[in-house]
Amino acid sequence: MRKTPKTQPEPSVFRDFVALTKPSITMMCVLMAAGGIGLAPGTISGWELISTLAGIALIVGSANALNMAWEHETDKLMQRTKKRPLPAGRMSVKAAWTFGAMIGMAGLWMLCVGANPQASLIGGLAIFAYVFVYTPMKRVSPLALLIGSFPGAAPPLIGWVAVTGTIDAAGLVLFGIVMLWQIPHFAAITLFRKHDYAQAGIRTTAVVMGDMAAKLEALIYSSLLVPVSLMLVPLGVAGRFYFVVSLALGLMFWAINIKGFMPGAGDRWARSFFKASLVYLPLLTLGLLLDVFLQ
Repeated sequence: MRKTPKTQPEPSVFRDFVALTKPSITMMCVLMAAGGIGLAPGTISGWELISTLAGIALIVGSANALNMAWEHETDKLMQRTKKRPLPAGRMSVKAAWTFGAMIGMAGLWMLCVGANPQASLIGGLAIFAYVFVYTPMKRVSPLALLIGSFPGAAPPLIGWVAVTGTIDAAGLVLFGIVMLWQIPHFAAITLFRKHDYAQAGIRTTAVVMGDMAAKLEALIYSSLLVPVSLMLVPLGVAGRFYFVVSLALGLMFWAINIKGFMPGAGDRWARSFFKASLVYLPLLTLGLLLDVFLQ
């Protein structure tokens, strides 16, 4: 029996505005922030928790929306982005900029009032760095990926600071884990989407220096990810259960990365490595939270 093809939902104004925030990325960031909150010493009220998570969701959505507004012409050239609201002509650039700015300001206000000014300041710096440094730099240098990993790693640090009010060693390690994870995660995407990025003029490592350089870049950062993720144990944030989970996940991620250097490793491997990266971070966060519960 022939399968009936899946029909795509009809575009709508509401759905297009939601799409600007990149919901899957936003939810991942909220999950990471929740991990930071759960691990931080101290307690926050229910209102503070809701305000912090909602504020982080809004500032991440803002950065994504403003990024799309900036890159609307580039998105027309890429197969995976040409159907987005702006390149498809379903929304004006002005509307996207306005929407992104409004939810960004709302998110920063929620963090300032519901958590503390320090958390709001980190959020503001993250939006600025992502939109006005990382986004234009993508067409200039492969170093944009490293620059973009800093604002991308802000959510767990914001969650930590929302509880503690300070940036300390443990908060920086949480920040470092997500920052290091992002390099191999996005390197994998640039490998199996290399033609798309080249056509749009985005200077990734794979486009500028070749696949082997991108694989080596991913290997360096996935190797650093193992010891950095384990640093939460001597800092007293996590215990033995997390140590085992973190070590196992880190070595698994590293081993899949190594397979990319074997003969014949191409797009199929890159997609598998990308999927492994999507599994790694949520499981690591779950391992952290379970470790706290078991202590």
